[in-house]
Amino acid sequence: MNVRRSGGADKGGNPPGRRAVRNAKLAALPIAFAGRRAAGVGKRALGRPADEVNQEIQRRTAQHFFEVLGELKGFAAKLGQILALYEMGLAPELAEPYRIALSRLQDATPPMLPRTVHAVLAESLGPRWRAEFRSFEDRRAASATIGQVHRAVWHDGRTVAVKVMYPGAREAIRSDIDQLRRMSGLASIFAPNADIGAMTERLAECVTAELDFAAESQQQRVFADAFADDPDFRVPAVVAQRGDVIVSEWLDGVPLTRLIADGAQSERDRVGLLALRFVLSAPERSGLLYCDPHPGNFRVLPDGRLGVVDFGACVPWPPPEFPMLVRDVADALFNGSPDDLETAVRRHGFAESDTDFDVPALTEQLLPYTDMLRHDTFRVDRAWLRRRVQTGLSPLLSNVNRQLTMPAFYTPFARSILCLMGLICQLGTTGPLRAEMLRWSPELAEVVARHRDRTGGSVDLTAARMRRSANRDVAGG
Repeated sequence: MNVRRSGGADKGGNPPGRRAVRNAKLAALPIAFAGRRAAGVGKRALGRPADEVNQEIQRRTAQHFFEVLGELKGFAAKLGQILALYEMGLAPELAEPYRIALSRLQDATPPMLPRTVHAVLAESLGPRWRAEFRSFEDRRAASATIGQVHRAVWHDGRTVAVKVMYPGAREAIRSDIDQLRRMSGLASIFAPNADIGAMTERLAECVTAELDFAAESQQQRVFADAFADDPDFRVPAVVAQRGDVIVSEWLDGVPLTRLIADGAQSERDRVGLLALRFVLSAPERSGLLYCDPHPGNFRVLPDGRLGVVDFGACVPWPPPEFPMLVRDVADALFNGSPDDLETAVRRHGFAESDTDFDVPALTEQLLPYTDMLRHDTFRVDRAWLRRRVQTGLSPLLSNVNRQLTMPAFYTPFARSILCLMGLICQLGTTGPLRAEMLRWSPELAEVVARHRDRTGGSVDLTAARMRRSANRDVAGG
C-alpha cells in the first residue's frame, strides 16, 4: 500500500508534504513581517506610541511564525522548540505572545488522518499490520516534531506506544532547511544579531539524525538496559521497530507540562532534580548523551519514578576533549584568572588564535552559572534564566558572544544543557544542585575540592566576582 503524499494541510490536519506548499508557507513569513513593519511606520506617524506598535508587530509575528512552524512540523517545529528557551528569557510583558504561540506549536499541532496512519503502518509493518495488535486507537495520544504516537495493545497483551513518522518527513525537512537558511532577516524578532546560520546548520544535523528510527530504537534499548530496575527512572522497552514505526511499552503518567503549570512546589523540586540526574548520569551509565530533555519527553509515573521517552536525539559521549574542557574552564573560574580563562577558551576552540575577545566580559558572564556550585541548596527559575539569556543574547555589538565560536564536538552538549536548564528553570527547582552535578563530573568535583583546599572554606564566588570587577575598574580607570 502506498502512503498518501499530502500536498497541503487537508481537512483532517495532515501536515503538508509537497515542497512547493511548504516553501510558500515559510517564504510568506518574512514577507508578512516586512508588511507589518511598513504598516507600523504609518501607525507611528499617526500618533500611536512606538512601544505599542512594536509590541503589536511582535505579537502578530510570533503568532504567525509559530503557527506555521507547528503546521509544517519537522525541522521547522524543532526550531520552534529551541526558540522556547529564548521566550523564557524575555521580560514577562514581552514574552506573552511568544508563550501563547509556542503553546499552540507544542500542544495543538494537526493530527494525521487515520487513513494516513494506517498507510504508514502497512508500509512499515506489512499489509496485515492489524494482526500485530489486539487493538489500535486511531486517535493520537501525543505528537512529536516528526511524527505522532498512538496507544495500542500488542498481540501479547502489552499496552504499547506506537510512534509513526509523518509521510514525507524526510523530504519536508530538507525543504525546511533550504528555506530557513534564507530567513535570517526574520531572526531579529527572536535573537537580534545572533548567528542564525550557524544555529540552523547545527540543528539540521541533529534533526536529520532523528529521522533514523532504527538508530533511535537501538539507542532506546541501550537506555532501557542501563536504567533497568532503577528506583528513580523508567525507560520503556522497545517492542518492535520496522521502517517508520517504533513500538514501545506504554508509560502512564503525569506530563511535566502539567506539573509545570500547577504542580506542588515540593514535587516540582523533586522532579527537577531527577531530570538533572538523568541527563548528567546518562553518559556514565549508557555511554550516550540525551540531547532532548524538554518537558514533553518526561512523565511522572504513579510510583513516583520519572519516565523518559523519545531517544532520537542521542550521541556517544563524552568525546575525549570534553572532560579537559570542563576541568580547564572551571579551574580558571574557581582558582585562576581571566588570563587562564582566555587560555582555556582558545585551547578548546571557542576562539580563533588571531581573534580578540573581551575576556573580562566573558568571565563576568560565566561566573553566575558557577553559583549553583557555591551553595548546598540553590534555586533556579525563570527569573534566574531570564538574566542569563538576556546577557547572552544582548544585541550590543560589544557582546562577547559575537566574538566567539563553538567547536563541533560541543554542539550536542550545548543543545542538551540548554534544554535541561530551561526545563529545571520552568519547574523552579530548588535543591542540592551542587551535589548532583559533582556526583557525575569528577573533573568538576576536583576543581571545587581544590578551591576549598586553597581557600580553607566554602566555595564563595561572590567575593571573587567583586575582586575581579574592582580590578577591571582600576585597570580601566
